[in-house]
Amino acid sequence: MVFRTTRPLRFGDCDPSGIAYFPSYLNILIGVLEDFFASIGADWKTLNQQRQIATPTVRLDLTFVKPGFHADQLEFTLKVMAVGGSSLSLEHEIHANGDLLWSAKHKIVATSMTTHKACAWPDDIRAALSNHLETQNA
Repeated sequence: MVFRTTRPLRFGDCDPSGIAYFPSYLNILIGVLEDFFASIGADWKTLNQQRQIATPTVRLDLTFVKPGFHADQLEFTLKVMAVGGSSLSLEHEIHANGDLLWSAKHKIVATSMTTHKACAWPDDIRAALSNHLETQNA
């Protein structure tokens, strides 16, 4: 099941000519990931503060196709490609005005905020993530 959301490209996300700074894209992407986790019942405040689990990025492969411009409505598509013991493989596509602007292959890992080592996804989160798997073979 695909997760979709939109975000505006704001003035502060762009250079003086109105083209998006790529670091701003990454900041927006983390907000989308946070919203995805909230949508599956694992908001980051609870995950971090009560369950003591963090979700650092361990791999991020970006491909930029076209520039985004100030005031574009960015359309984010997040796909869960694989759920590992502690890892989560995602793919993102970001469009504006019907055009693909950029895409990403993204891997995060559940880690204990106490030991700072990888930990297994809790059963409830694993089940919620698995419900979003893009293919049955993942």
